[in-house]
Amino acid sequence: MVLADDSAVLREGIAGLLHDEGIEVVGQAADAQALLRLVGEQRPDLAVVDIRMPPTHTTEGIEAALTIRRCFPGTAVLLLSQYVETENVMNVFAGGTAGLGYLLKDRLSDIDGFLGSLHRVAAGGTAIDPDVVGRLVSRPHRDRVALDELSPREREVLTLLVEGRSDRAIGAALSLGERTVGAHVRAVFDKLGLPPEPDGHHRVLAVLAYLGPAVRN
Repeated sequence: MVLADDSAVLREGIAGLLHDEGIEVVGQAADAQALLRLVGEQRPDLAVVDIRMPPTHTTEGIEAALTIRRCFPGTAVLLLSQYVETENVMNVFAGGTAGLGYLLKDRLSDIDGFLGSLHRVAAGGTAIDPDVVGRLVSRPHRDRVALDELSPREREVLTLLVEGRSDRAIGAALSLGERTVGAHVRAVFDKLGLPPEPDGHHRVLAVLAYLGPAVRN
């Protein structure tokens, strides 16, 4: 895998952590251009990318992620950010959620959680930071009534679903059987007026598309 962040201290810290876990880091980059060169040369299975990098520290990481997704589809991308950002990040997820993740840098302190997300994304899964999911679920929405009709348990299932968790992982988190989780997922999709999607990536994408637009006056 490769790491891209303008902070050498953070890069080395993540690289050291991954080395201890037996994960090889084949290259590091301090900006988006260097990252794209690295990915082109090394073709890693995963790129961990800071959203804000030189020269403007705005969306360079997001633009690099879009290029990687388009030109190097074999490389999964895990985006990192210091702050919760939804609009620009959702543009990346709009093209598909498989092999794509977005975490806040605060999550790096939860080593097991970070490594779990990293492995899930590298394996073609999805990982979205719980704080981002919480903002999406609670934000103003064109169909707020449908969200409000969800039971407390269905809202818990929805939150974990959008984070990219499988039915098994949701069941483990909520102490529920997979069949029960499946029933809750179907109820969520029905109440939100979404077509049932058997594929996990399509499920996440469908819910993100539903939650993404905010009410505009």
